[in-house]
Amino acid sequence: MTAINAVEDAAYPAKTKIHLEDPLAEAKFCWDLATRLKRAGVTNEHQKVLLCIGTDRSTGDCLGPLIGSKIQSAARDCFHVYGTLDDPVHASNLKEKMDQIYSRFEDPCIIAVDACLGSIENVGHINIGDGSLQPGAGVHKELPAVGDLHITGIVNVGGFMEFLVLQNTRLNIVMKMADLISGGLARMITENSQLNAV
Repeated sequence: MTAINAVEDAAYPAKTKIHLEDPLAEAKFCWDLATRLKRAGVTNEHQKVLLCIGTDRSTGDCLGPLIGSKIQSAARDCFHVYGTLDDPVHASNLKEKMDQIYSRFEDPCIIAVDACLGSIENVGHINIGDGSLQPGAGVHKELPAVGDLHITGIVNVGGFMEFLVLQNTRLNIVMKMADLISGGLARMITENSQLNAV
């Protein structure tokens, strides 16, 4: 991956926060992610992997697999999708899936997607950022950091009994986030043809 220019770093935020009720949320998501990919030097020569982390066994943690399933067919010309409802990527198989990715692709650009817990005022926000994310951190699991870019959806409040909180997260907010993120990805694929080759 090409390093992001230090001058550009100063001018562009390391993380963008978008609320799912923002009427321009999908357009903002599309523009921000496309900008980050271009800043990182990602073109259609790069293999691009959308790594959707989570499990369908927990309402709050099914954001990643929902997005993977929703975008799988539309992403075919742009991203290799790992993590769907049929074949989720989760704590038990993350290392195995990462080994598969790195054995199949040379120097891939990995966009990691995951649900997370946060403060009450941030619930309902989607974050897009440079660099990796730490899956499982919200529930105190030690997993390797993954991704060149990351997308997280804050689905509920963290800080206390995280496993129970994820199990009792409303499916409504998770579905709205999955619709927004998959819609933003589909829009980016359509509008940014220079990134649309795998």
